[in-house]
Amino acid sequence: MVVLVIALIALLLAFLVWFVSAPLRKPARLEPAAAGDRRALEAARASKYAEIRDTELDYRTGKLSEEDFRALDRQLRAEAVEILRSLDELR
Repeated sequence: MVVLVIALIALLLAFLVWFVSAPLRKPARLEPAAAGDRRALEAARASKYAEIRDTELDYRTGKLSEEDFRALDRQLRAEAVEILRSLDELR
């Protein structure tokens, strides 16, 4: 009886290891560089927009001084413009 329980536990552990490691065993899918670049740039654009919104919220709630907000906002918007230019180049 004890041997059967140990065998079932070992089988369960083996299955869990196999299941959890499945993403690591799957070969990476190759995709065209332009499509991957486009996705990465779109993700960067969304992230940059979120950073701009968060900065504006921090300023409105008093976490940032006006001087700090202006400098950070200028920098973030310049980075967003570069991302948009890169997206336009792919089109």
